[in-house]
Formats: sequence, structure tokens, C-alpha cells
Amino acid sequence: MNKTLLTVMLTFYAAVVFGQMNRPTDTVKRKPFVLGLIDEIQSKALAEKRILNVYLPEGYQQSDTTKYPVIYLLDGSAEEDFIHIVGLVQFNSFEWVNRVPKSIVVGIATVDRKRDFTFPTSIARDQKSYPTTGHSDKFISFIEKELEPYIQSKYKTNNSKTIIGQSLGGLLAAEILIKKPTLFSQYIIISPSLWWDNGSLLNQESKISESNFNQHTNVYIAVGKEGLTPTEMPRVMEVDANLLTEKINGFKNNNVKVYFDFLPQENHGTIMHQAVSNAFKFLYPIKKVD
Repeated sequence: MNKTLLTVMLTFYAAVVFGQMNRPTDTVKRKPFVLGLIDEIQSKALAEKRILNVYLPEGYQQSDTTKYPVIYLLDGSAEEDFIHIVGLVQFNSFEWVNRVPKSIVVGIATVDRKRDFTFPTSIARDQKSYPTTGHSDKFISFIEKELEPYIQSKYKTNNSKTIIGQSLGGLLAAEILIKKPTLFSQYIIISPSLWWDNGSLLNQESKISESNFNQHTNVYIAVGKEGLTPTEMPRVMEVDANLLTEKINGFKNNNVKVYFDFLPQENHGTIMHQAVSNAFKFLYPIKKVD
């Protein structure tokens, strides 16, 4: 055999063997990537166990005195909106961005969103098509009397509470805003399904209109180019979202600040991520330094 060829072959063989000997084992290379915690709570109001996905900000220590805002996310399972919303929260809380304070995110995994996010409807077709609907009162009770106290007792929280809901989740967030506005200090309401029960929520009275409502509350309402609603009586998503904005502004409560965001480049399926990013800019404006 040619000596030059033999030398090349031996060099190649030695390199392969050396590389294999020094290659890290799979147990060293592959480690779980942990984004948060999976928690659960037994609910009496809902008569079932609910799964919670919880993101704790960098530097969180249960033994520290630091307390954090809490962002409650409807449709909050890993297969829904938890991962990308946590990404927005983490990015905006980086020191070099410093827009959103480091926050705890609580994603409420969905079981039956039509049941949990809607109040009773008088529309016969919807009653027949969606027989489990109409129990948002139980879900709101779960949030108020079970979930919030549980999170406040188990994690290091302050008084800032935000809710994020889109579509039927936006309907629920809007219902809470109208009926129990003190449950949250900030509302991110995206593409709300206000067409439910032919828009009856838009006609309801609210505690915000009462003179003794003095909680500082921020409301962000967003809608894309979404068009007609899936109802017998045609409604327009963009119009309904605007009507909700006008309703809240119509209470003329100086403690409540509302921002309406029309995103014509987005539709019902694509709006969530961009809207939450925009909401953070509204809720946490960067102060200009003179």
C-alpha cells in the first residue's frame, strides 16, 4: 500500500476514534429545558381540578422580600398561549428593555372554554349548538374566591393583577371588567366575542359608573380586521370592540384609562401576540428623560 495513503488513513482513523472518545454522553448533552412550573388547584366552584402553568421571573426566591405583579392568562396551557406570552413578558422585563416589571405569569389551562367563558344566552340556536355554555359565573367565582387567594398565598405577589383574554376569553375579561372590575387592575381584552347573546353585555350597567369606584384601572382593547360574527343577526367584531371602548369611556371615571387598538394587518387567528406586545407599551409607557 502506498505509504502516503496509509498515513492519511491512519490519521483519519485516529481523529474519528479520538472524537468518539471525547464526545459528551447523551446524558450530559440532553437536559430538560424548564420554562415554569405545573401547579394545580382543586376548585369547589367548578367541581374539578384545574391545571396551572406558572412562570416565575428570573431571580425569584421564595425567601426574598421582593414581591411581583401577577399576569393571569386565559387559555394558558402550553398548547395554547402560555409559551409565547411568557416570552413577551420575559423579553420586556430584560434590563436592557425594562418596559414590563418582572412578573409572575399564571396560565389557566382550558377545560371547556365555552362553558367557562360565556354567560347564559337567550339565543335558541346557540343554546342548542353549545349545550355546555353559560357558566361564566362559576368561573369568575373560581378566580375571585379560589385562584387569586391561592396564588397570593403560595407565591410572592403584590397588588398588581392583570388578566389577558382573547376571543371568548376576551368576552370573559370584558364581563369581569363590567361586573367585578376590582378583580384586576389591568385588563388586556383582545378580539372579544361580544356578539354572544346578541351583544347583551354592552347594555349592562357597571360598577365603574358608581361614584365610589376609585381603583386605578387600565384597559387595553384590541381588534383586528375580523369582520362579521358567527351569529344569525349580523354583527361586526371591530364595531363591537369599539362600542366596548366607548361604553367604558362613557362612565367618565378618571380612575379608568382605556386604550383602543385597531390592528388591520391582523385577523382573529393572528392578533394575540402582536396585541399583547402593544398592550405592554400602553400599560407600561417608558418615561422620557428630560
